[in-house]
Amino acid sequence: MARIAGVTLPAQKRIDIALTYIHGIGRITAMKLIAATGIDGSIRVKDMSEEDAEKIRQALRDLGIKLEGDLRREVMGNVKRLKEIQSYRGIRHIRKLPARGQRTKTNSRTIRGNVRRTMGSGKRKLEKT
Repeated sequence: MARIAGVTLPAQKRIDIALTYIHGIGRITAMKLIAATGIDGSIRVKDMSEEDAEKIRQALRDLGIKLEGDLRREVMGNVKRLKEIQSYRGIRHIRKLPARGQRTKTNSRTIRGNVRRTMGSGKRKLEKT
């Protein structure tokens, strides 16, 4: 089991996919890491040697990108700043609504509640006399 950047990578996954389990690493960055270290991207994490894991750790240090806790802290700080200055995006975050221009009339049902407004069937109910 390889542990990189405080994350235990899933043993059954290929290394190029398993690296994306680290917050801050996507498919492109994972491919760059594999190319920089010279590791075969198709090997499984369980078959990877400790030397390969150390190469990946060193390559991550060399790239100098923020990962896991530091990245989460930075994003939370950015959102907190938006909330404090009462910007439009900050207000959307406060209200837990979409902040990037998505429509809310038909989407974002999970946050707004699953309320469906209908006009009814259009037929009148027959009255019994």
